[in-house]
Amino acid sequence: MSETPSTSFSVIHPTSSKGQVLSPHHTSITHPVVAKRISFYKSGDPQFGRVRVVVNPRCFKTFDALLDNLSRKVPLPFGVRNITTPRGRHSITRLEELEDGESYLCSHGKKVQPLDLDKASRCPRPWHSSRAISTRAHHFPAAPATGVRLAPRRLVVFKNGDPKAKRVVLLSKKVTQTFEAFLQHLTEVMQCRVTKLYATDGRKVPSLQAVILSSGAVVAAGREPFKPGNYDTQKYLLPARLPGISHRVYPKGNTRSENRKSGNWKVFITTSDLPNAGTSSQIYIILYGLRRSSAPIYLYGTDGAQFQDGHKDIFTITVGDIGILFKIRIGHTNSGLSPSWHCKEIQLWNTNSGKHFYIPVQRWLARDQEDGQISREFPVLNKGQPILPVTIYEVHVATGELWNAGTIANVYISIFGEKGDTGSRQLFQSKSSFSFLRGQTDTFSLEAVHLGVLYKIVIGHDGLGPGNGWFLDDVVIRDPTTNHEYAFFCHRWLDQGEDDGKIVRELYARDNSIISARQKLECNRKETWAAESWKFMKGNTLQFYNKLTGGFVRLHPDGTVDAIGEKTDKYGLFDVIFNKENICIFQSHEMRHLSLALSNGSVTGMASGGASTELRVLYQPNRCTLLESALAPGHTVIFDRHGKTADESSAGYADLSKEFVVFVKGMFLNSAVVLLATSLCQALCLQPDGTCSGVGNQSEKSYWKVHKISSGICMFESVKNAQMYLRIKDGQCDGTGTGDIDCHFKIKKNLENASISLESAKNPGLFVGLQSDGQAKPVIYTKDGNAFFYPQVIKFGRKNPMGMSATPSQGGKDPGVKNQQEIPPDSEVKGSLLSSTANSNRK
Repeated sequence: MSETPSTSFSVIHPTSSKGQVLSPHHTSITHPVVAKRISFYKSGDPQFGRVRVVVNPRCFKTFDALLDNLSRKVPLPFGVRNITTPRGRHSITRLEELEDGESYLCSHGKKVQPLDLDKASRCPRPWHSSRAISTRAHHFPAAPATGVRLAPRRLVVFKNGDPKAKRVVLLSKKVTQTFEAFLQHLTEVMQCRVTKLYATDGRKVPSLQAVILSSGAVVAAGREPFKPGNYDTQKYLLPARLPGISHRVYPKGNTRSENRKSGNWKVFITTSDLPNAGTSSQIYIILYGLRRSSAPIYLYGTDGAQFQDGHKDIFTITVGDIGILFKIRIGHTNSGLSPSWHCKEIQLWNTNSGKHFYIPVQRWLARDQEDGQISREFPVLNKGQPILPVTIYEVHVATGELWNAGTIANVYISIFGEKGDTGSRQLFQSKSSFSFLRGQTDTFSLEAVHLGVLYKIVIGHDGLGPGNGWFLDDVVIRDPTTNHEYAFFCHRWLDQGEDDGKIVRELYARDNSIISARQKLECNRKETWAAESWKFMKGNTLQFYNKLTGGFVRLHPDGTVDAIGEKTDKYGLFDVIFNKENICIFQSHEMRHLSLALSNGSVTGMASGGASTELRVLYQPNRCTLLESALAPGHTVIFDRHGKTADESSAGYADLSKEFVVFVKGMFLNSAVVLLATSLCQALCLQPDGTCSGVGNQSEKSYWKVHKISSGICMFESVKNAQMYLRIKDGQCDGTGTGDIDCHFKIKKNLENASISLESAKNPGLFVGLQSDGQAKPVIYTKDGNAFFYPQVIKFGRKNPMGMSATPSQGGKDPGVKNQQEIPPDSEVKGSLLSSTANSNRK
């Protein structure tokens, strides 16, 4: 995506592209033809799908011919230059090495990103899941419903050099099988040979992916070069009126003078005489009227260079009936050797009505001057009409906390209000040193003519650069003119390989930021419960740690309760004997007749099964839980700083006095299957190339089998890839271990958040950690969270024959064994956990 001057933000995301090779003219050959049916995938892009090719000597005489053919079908920056096996371990260099019926990866360099072929082959076509985002909107519309079948996207195609010759085509599945097939379809539609496509500003459109990511219009050409012209897309892709403007009523006399023929204008633009004020960029202008806005109109001349120091350039343009003019946008494409431009003034003359407008600009439009903006808006003074102020909006963009949530791609935003829109603007000058980092909120300034009440934004990125996916939490825009804040909640991926694969999202404003903050908090609580609810399954043995007292909750034989117990205290163990959604009964593991209870606002021990022993588990975003009485909502388990029971009025320590970190006993018994979560929805997983990443899905691919070596020392073997162990060796952390001492890890439990850290037994002081992109690496232990893992037990293990179990149990049996008997096989276990989570979320 590039910073376009369009007032719309229309993108469909590339996914798969199937193509069939066109047979060339038959030639005489003496050897038999052996046809191989091969599937090719794009390296690191599961959303692309596959390209099926029939390889035989008739079609491809050389390996380079195959590479050139694939370059036209698989969108890569430098074409297909390398073909490898699915895991990227073996490179293919000859046609004879390709095997019939097999699959291979295409890349443009030697570095290959492995791919899950099962996922890629099931990838749906984009026409079934996405559409262009229309600017047609009513005042404060509701968010669109999901699950609706969406129509294919429309594309305006102009004939090169003749803007009046245009056609509207649909990007349907039938005509976009391959780029060559699409060009052939355009040849039939335009009734002239089409061999090349250009964007309306002259940039070449080299592939089908570029067509899909275009701004909604292309110029079709034969072998001739691009010919500039006013390629007006607004009439075909945008509504007749700007959102909200049509609700305002004006006297008929003001609009009657500008009839259907009032679209001819003369534009006088003066470039300043400052040093280097002239530009090599392509200048465009957009006129905003009360009926609608014009398309971006590129200002070309025929008498040499335009927009040079101290020169006045005159243009005649036709925009149709836009109604009463109230603002303009002027900008350029930031192209050429010296793109910076200083504009002195703009004059507009409506040749039909005779009206003149004078706009003193005196501003730089340059990346390296002033605020770095290359497009600016100016209000137009109309007699009898109020002039709109120029406003500098504060845009606060919050990137999520997930691993690899940040992006290095270029991010763009378009803001919509009752008085028009800002057009697509790049967010590139943050008050932070680096923008869009994980967990960071960036603040940008965006100058525009005041939009009135805001109701929508469209935000996205251009998908460029490695690891370009982005997890956007929310956007808050402050209007300094009214001192009002508008919150736009997202909390989703903008990533072609995550979620629904979209890299552009349309977000609607909440009434105020408080509502958005509540929504964000509630969403976080639900996600936290989904990640932590497994702990409260019936049969688990728990401990409750209070951060204020620094001790564990204990239930004594006399029924008294405190929170100053040690980790090994036998009175600090509680069994879950009842679980219904998030309501549980916690029975003393040592004294089966007593359970934790809240009676008359006080914490005590009571006979199991009574209504007072039913406690509701309320998880907070920091992974701590509150224990609330199910019988008397609002009453919670609470302690003072001395560990004694207290009530709400006497605690005085905010949430610390009633927040508990929950630990499950017996998680790392021998043969247990665990998930090492790195966030609420991510986990440590083994990649096909043997590396480890913390951005894996919490699925079977991220399961690890525990091999207990001794007390507190374990190995972790991938369940999906047997005989591959997590290890730290030679300064690397990966999953290619063979079970030697490099794979031995000491488990360090962190009391603050119930996480664990894995310390190398061979190299004390080195821990399994994560980089910002989620890749595993050895790190020195700190408390910044990059060495924290949140274990989830998928299947409990059995007691080690050496008797190393951390949990004593009645009759010499470990509670983990009892749970293992009750829990069905792996796939059923995960299903039951998810089902339980879904039920709790519905509540």
